[in-house]
Amino acid sequence: MKIDEWINHKLLQSISTRTNTKNENYRESYKAIKLSVVTQFFPPDYAATGQLIEELVRQLEQQGVDIEVFTSQPGYAFRSDSAATFEYSGGIKIQRSRTAQLWPGRIRGKAVNGILYTVRAALHLLRAWRRSNLMLVTTAPPFLPLIGYLAYVLFRLPYVCILYDLYPDIAIALGVVSPRSWLARMWRAINRQVWLNAKGIIVLSPAMKEQVVANCPQVAEKISVIHSWANPDLIKPLAKPENWFAWKHNLVNKFTVLYSGNMGRCHDIDTMFAAAKELQNEPIQFVFIGGGAKRDELVEEVEQLGLENFTFLPYQDKKDLPYSLTACDLSLVSVDACTENLVAPSKLYSALAAGRPLAVICSPNSYLRELISEAECGGTFDNGDSHGLAQFIRLLSRDQQLGEKMGMAGRDYLRSHFTPKVIAQKYFEVLQQAITPGKVRIMPQKIKK
Repeated sequence: MKIDEWINHKLLQSISTRTNTKNENYRESYKAIKLSVVTQFFPPDYAATGQLIEELVRQLEQQGVDIEVFTSQPGYAFRSDSAATFEYSGGIKIQRSRTAQLWPGRIRGKAVNGILYTVRAALHLLRAWRRSNLMLVTTAPPFLPLIGYLAYVLFRLPYVCILYDLYPDIAIALGVVSPRSWLARMWRAINRQVWLNAKGIIVLSPAMKEQVVANCPQVAEKISVIHSWANPDLIKPLAKPENWFAWKHNLVNKFTVLYSGNMGRCHDIDTMFAAAKELQNEPIQFVFIGGGAKRDELVEEVEQLGLENFTFLPYQDKKDLPYSLTACDLSLVSVDACTENLVAPSKLYSALAAGRPLAVICSPNSYLRELISEAECGGTFDNGDSHGLAQFIRLLSRDQQLGEKMGMAGRDYLRSHFTPKVIAQKYFEVLQQAITPGKVRIMPQKIKK
């Protein structure tokens, strides 16, 4: 062998050895993730948090993560109020505890039901902690992250928290709890201990990160902002004349404005309602799909005024979402000003996937304004600016090409930033770092098909 050939051979051999070593190191750390996911809501529940967690764990399982889910029997399902106590879905083990439905729909009932589930999760932890080397806990219910803290204190099991909502801040903002009450002080003290001992904290928006840091500055470096997502392969643009849902509810020949999801205390329903009143004599239909604390109040106001431009429908099964979300010409998203930095609307992402323009009601400093502006997919309006919202609806009803352009731009933005695959990669990096602190993160390659 010539000397130059020998040198080239040794170089290639050295590069190959280094590459194989890196891959082996990656596989060792990657296969080591045995994840226990604890969350109250999981399909067949239709709660948005449960559906998001299901999509997340399926993505992580495809990348080789060993996953066990501990959840509750369905409390908000369409076809059944029970599901298998134990089941395997693909490679994911799912265990469901009993559920309680005391005073459903009321804050007190939700709190009690959440406490009962948390107690059952603690009992599960005592039996099953050895099966995992990492725990992922959500704020569904809000005090569930305490289970992660107990797992760490008792068994040194590391945990990562997903903060869907920030409590007690939301309860304080809504006037349910006094900021100086013993409950608020105790809750915040518990939060600080949970966050300080967590290996990672995931929030859904930059504003939520700012709020957490304001309450506990020491955890700033361990907070990751990871948005929610939607699956553009499930929800695709569909013309209303080709949409059975639009035909069923007589929406094909009307300019339709859709609000789909929770009508809760953290959402600005008043601004949307006032805009609909202004447009009541124009050929524009408002469709509200879902439930929540403010739904009954809205239905009552519509009936009292005799408004005929409203259609109310219940939550839709996941298999029908590709049709319900595309049976419109404009999607609405709203956040109440007092809870702007405490929650993040997951409905935004499915609306983007549907290829429809968005009208977002939020505070002037909301991160949503930058997102909508960057995506060029709609308009944003201050809380209370019902006239501005009505004018935007009029504009799109008269220029449907503009709406179509905005809708396609929003869908393209989602496909670049907020798909299950893109978001799951960010979650994976947080989980990997939680079990291999201080090591360089290695971008995962495809492990499973």
